[in-house]
Amino acid sequence: MKTYYRIMPGAKSVHAEECFNGNFIGADYGITDDLTDRLPDEWRDFNAEFIPIYLAKFPDKTKIAAGLACGMLWTVAKGVQKGDVVLCPNGLGQYRVAEVVGDYYHAPGQILPHRRTVQWLPQVIDRNSMSQGLKNTTGSIGMLCNVSRAGYADEIENLLGGTVTQSLIATDPLVEDPSAFAMEKHLEDFLVQNWSQTELGQTFDIFAEDGVLVGQQYLTDTGPLDILAVSKDKKRLLVVELKKGKASDVVVGQTLRYMGYVQEELAEEGQTVVGVIIALEDDKKLRRALTMTTNITFYRYQISFKLVKA
Repeated sequence: MKTYYRIMPGAKSVHAEECFNGNFIGADYGITDDLTDRLPDEWRDFNAEFIPIYLAKFPDKTKIAAGLACGMLWTVAKGVQKGDVVLCPNGLGQYRVAEVVGDYYHAPGQILPHRRTVQWLPQVIDRNSMSQGLKNTTGSIGMLCNVSRAGYADEIENLLGGTVTQSLIATDPLVEDPSAFAMEKHLEDFLVQNWSQTELGQTFDIFAEDGVLVGQQYLTDTGPLDILAVSKDKKRLLVVELKKGKASDVVVGQTLRYMGYVQEELAEEGQTVVGVIIALEDDKKLRRALTMTTNITFYRYQISFKLVKA
């Protein structure tokens, strides 16, 4: 099954026109080496080799920033498969659409030297024709985002006039309630956009790099965690997980796995890791599971809807 990505070639998609004219997508991240023979099948193996290289070149960067940069670089160079589809903003309120048709190649001395050949399709997608959820996802911060993972493959197929594929949500064995998944995906976007107004936002900031939020859907070796934040005194890292229709015991175990990854791979010396689970309601399984850990806090969210007569 093809996967859909949204890509930003360079900061604010500054190199989009070069990509359109040259039939490629690409990445940089300051790593100039030819990666042709250095792309293992697992991104974590790539990160193990290149995070030290990245940090040596950019000693002011954090492990979190290094992990994000190397993970994104591997995804563009290796993780995106031939036949996958990328959406790229064209600066006119639309997304150009391309199919990936080639393997990795190196273009030394040029912009975005780590490249994949693509075929740009005649169709464009008007941003105004997207659902609010798809707008939020394609508008997310970061060079690359997996739109299919967010559950919008069907909508993109419809917008392109193609055959509707089966939703990834419906086939994900971890999701018990697809409607809750969809609702809490919107909640994730809302939470990020209104973070400073929440209780969590009084103590923690969503992780940012060079003023750009990169802590949403942060990639780990067991999947992307929803939100990664850091305390204002930089002493604690926070893993935030929305339940998203998953079974209670699954979301607790998943949160602990993410916390373990953050502690082992991203935390600087002296930093500790805590977790938060957010859901519409709790249940006995969730309460029982949380009694066995002291570093995960549970929050319920409330939805308020009001009509005001004009």
